Amino acid sequence: FLSLLFLIRGCTDIICCILFMAVILGYIIVGILAWLYGDPRHVLYPRNSTGWFCGIGPNKDRPNVFYFDILKCATSINVMATALNGFQCPTTQVCVDKCPSNFWAVGIQSYMPNVKAADVFNQSLCVPSLNLATTKLVSPIGLLIAMFVSMLFLLLLRFTAPVMVWVLILGMLGIWHSYWEYDNYKKNSATITNVGFTTNLNVYLQVQETWLAFLIIISVVEVIILLTVIFLRTRILIAIALIQESSKAIGHMMSALLYPLVTFVLLLVCVTYWGATALYLATSGSPIYRVVALNSTMNGCKDINGTNFTSSDYPDCSSASCIFIKYNNEGLFQRNIFNLQIYNVVAFLWCVNFVIALGQCTLAGAFASYYWAFNKPADIPMFPQSSSLFLHFRYHVGSLAFGALILTLVQIARMILEYIDHKTRSAQNAVARFILCCMKCCLWCLEKFIKFLNRNAYIMIAIYGKNFCVSAKNAFKLLMRNIIRVVVLDKVTDVLLFFGKLLVVGGVGVLSFFFFSGRIQLPGSNFQSGNLNYYWMPIIVVLFGSYLIAHGFFSVYNMCVDTLFLCFLEDLERNDGSAEKPYFMSKNLMKILNKSNKVQKKGKGKD
Repeated sequence: FLSLLFLIRGCTDIICCILFMAVILGYIIVGILAWLYGDPRHVLYPRNSTGWFCGIGPNKDRPNVFYFDILKCATSINVMATALNGFQCPTTQVCVDKCPSNFWAVGIQSYMPNVKAADVFNQSLCVPSLNLATTKLVSPIGLLIAMFVSMLFLLLLRFTAPVMVWVLILGMLGIWHSYWEYDNYKKNSATITNVGFTTNLNVYLQVQETWLAFLIIISVVEVIILLTVIFLRTRILIAIALIQESSKAIGHMMSALLYPLVTFVLLLVCVTYWGATALYLATSGSPIYRVVALNSTMNGCKDINGTNFTSSDYPDCSSASCIFIKYNNEGLFQRNIFNLQIYNVVAFLWCVNFVIALGQCTLAGAFASYYWAFNKPADIPMFPQSSSLFLHFRYHVGSLAFGALILTLVQIARMILEYIDHKTRSAQNAVARFILCCMKCCLWCLEKFIKFLNRNAYIMIAIYGKNFCVSAKNAFKLLMRNIIRVVVLDKVTDVLLFFGKLLVVGGVGVLSFFFFSGRIQLPGSNFQSGNLNYYWMPIIVVLFGSYLIAHGFFSVYNMCVDTLFLCFLEDLERNDGSAEKPYFMSKNLMKILNKSNKVQKKGKGKD
């Protein structure tokens, strides 16, 4: 399949490819200029009163800065903000190796006559440290369990045909239990009027109205499921068969489950480059200092405003000091910092969307090669992911960049609208808020639609190698001709993957809770729950990591289902089972649709 596609393909959307390459080149140039002119030390390290950075250079062993009189920062904020268009605390600042544990104050009553010095300074905050040794040992084990359970769940999805039956059975049990509880509380005359309003939610489970509501809701859902099964039985069977086929495809291409790591690394590169560029741009230009005086009412301090500072030059003004005002904004580069920051954001969004598009198209090409292999697994390529990646890098960078650009423009429009809403919120009336809310809702829906359209367009690009617009049009028309099948497959897949994520995250979360709370112990481990100051923190870390792992695995599976579904629809419309146009679908799908091939498939695993 892939070797045939190499022969018939050509480069697509060349103009967009050239534009994307030009933007990337400009992005690199912006990063170089930012690196040359910027100095992130101004943001990353504090300064002492003499302008030296704390934590590097002469103050390498003194990373913390100590403010002698923190009250001056509060009393001078209006004066400094108005006069200097910025804020600096006009008190002595010293680099120290660690913050002192004892504090003192002189003349605090002159600033706050009703406050005692002990009330302000004799307060210390101790942030407890986490037992990292235990966390480093156990967290990877929890994440490995999440990875194993996710992989096992995906491989076993081929055996999920009776899932709908179990859902119906559970629904019947829910109806029976709700009716039993309702009848029991009705006999005891337990009504909600006897309870009233309370924050104890368990009380509401002891009144008849609650169980009556549960009974009605579950009955309605059960009726909907029954009608769905009755009238859409064939389409549900097709959806289940495609899910089972996707599980088989994953089994033949286990390396596809690791591809999200490639996407993650590329996204991490994009985020890191964007953050570093933004930081260097923000600190571009040399810092400007001025000699200022806090107490401008004293005769000796009225005319102080200079660039060179020597304390002996101002004997009559003890509050005179040289402080940082702003970064130099003179020069062509410095005057365009804001424009370059906008360019940084736009290029970042385009690169991120391109990386996601590349991942989707690569996986789609690999799974399409599985479907169009007539004899499975004999006709499946040896390295489907790497072959598909090379294929799309060679021919379809422009098409992927085109789809990513459309999505980027919609995201930029949403950001602009959010900015306008934030800036004008205080002046908005009810009509303006309603209009902005409708506009934001429309753009949100448009972004979701563009993502859906792009995803299916990338699948068609992977199958036929046509440009983005043609692929998007063909994919949209194909899906609209089979809209009921699309809805059924989407919902069945969503239900299964939801329960899969719930199984992985919930199972690993329960295990981590029992371990970190000291209820169970690993073999040979002397861990006690008292070793942790706050055992919920490692549990949250494990839960978050488990969710990311499950989401990564299941996103691959979801892409597999969508790809095989489009291939299946194309197979139905283009082939008729004859020797010249045989079906490529599995025997299970052909059996459901009452179709067959005149030429039988060969080889093991042909189903």
